[in-house]
Amino acid sequence: MKIRRQKLKRREGVIELVPETLDDLWHLKYIIENRDLVSAFTKRRVEGATDKIRPEAAEKKSVHLTIEVSGMEFHRFSNRLRVRGVIRGGVDTGEYHTINVEIGSMVGITKHWKPDQLERIEDAKALSNRPRVTIITVESGEAEIGRVRQFGVDRVSQVTKPSGKQGGDFTHEFFASAADALNKSVAGGGDHSIIIAGPGFIKEDFMEYLRSSNPDIAARAVLEDTVATGMPGFIEVLRRGAVDRIVQESRIGRETEMMDALMREIATYGKCAYGTAEVMAALELGAIETLLIVDETLRNFREAGAGAVQGAVTGAEAGDEMGVRTGGGGGEGPGAKSGIDADDLLRRVEQMQGRVVVLSSEFEPGNRLDALGGMAALLRFKIE
Repeated sequence: MKIRRQKLKRREGVIELVPETLDDLWHLKYIIENRDLVSAFTKRRVEGATDKIRPEAAEKKSVHLTIEVSGMEFHRFSNRLRVRGVIRGGVDTGEYHTINVEIGSMVGITKHWKPDQLERIEDAKALSNRPRVTIITVESGEAEIGRVRQFGVDRVSQVTKPSGKQGGDFTHEFFASAADALNKSVAGGGDHSIIIAGPGFIKEDFMEYLRSSNPDIAARAVLEDTVATGMPGFIEVLRRGAVDRIVQESRIGRETEMMDALMREIATYGKCAYGTAEVMAALELGAIETLLIVDETLRNFREAGAGAVQGAVTGAEAGDEMGVRTGGGGGEGPGAKSGIDADDLLRRVEQMQGRVVVLSSEFEPGNRLDALGGMAALLRFKIE
């Protein structure tokens, strides 16, 4: 992630960013919120008059627009973040438009910046200079390739040997197909590290094949023993710290380790709390050492809280027009019902010298936490 321009006063203002990787687009998904102002060059149809019975297709032109965000979609397989909203600056003000934020494009974000969002940008900048890591798990007749990202492991490709086929020729054919898929997945990445993992001796045989057929790839590869292959094998590699040994600090590895620690505490009725009610009770006692929260849960709390505020304003305005005091009216939204002020929660944890860790909903540790209510805490002392 590159920062082109930053103009903030008391965390209010604009930051212009250039996402450089798919990971950066994923970060932006959790930085941009509804009602933020997002500015970028984008394509928009320009209607033209025509005398023909069948009107011509409207021409798309490049324009610079500012929209007030009302929703987003992260398209990880097409390398884009679609940000939609109402145009507030540029042409066709008041109409809806979708900006496709892509790798290498500049986007300006104007908002009140929260501390964790500024920290996320700094993390993205630091991580952009670290080596990329690809994992290939190899078993007899089956190989699966995944790329380690900051939000999880992306499955890249799978190679299988025809079932029932045995012998040296078929093993050579399988290794050749797996090597070709691996070569394509790391093409153009001199800083790309490779982990070859799996049970038994097949991975060693595959490494020997690479040393003779593709020594450049083999020179960047290390071996790792795992019980499983595929996605369970990828997770096992992360737990064993193989990625951390290549990349000095791995977000996914940290998240996996923290969730393992939480599950151990839960299993022994130890120093932990999970679910909204337990975590808030622990907060009141000043017991939280590390707060774990899923990125989607954090965003939902923020959006619900903002919706409650907007509802209260709308309700008050409606009451004023009718000459009636409604007492908040539309304030009974999900934010009002949950009673959670996300930013106040994070601030209070940090004021008590606690740590806040936001887990990715795109990967297994975040999914495990989501199943526990989206929020948990490792505590300084055990509470009843």
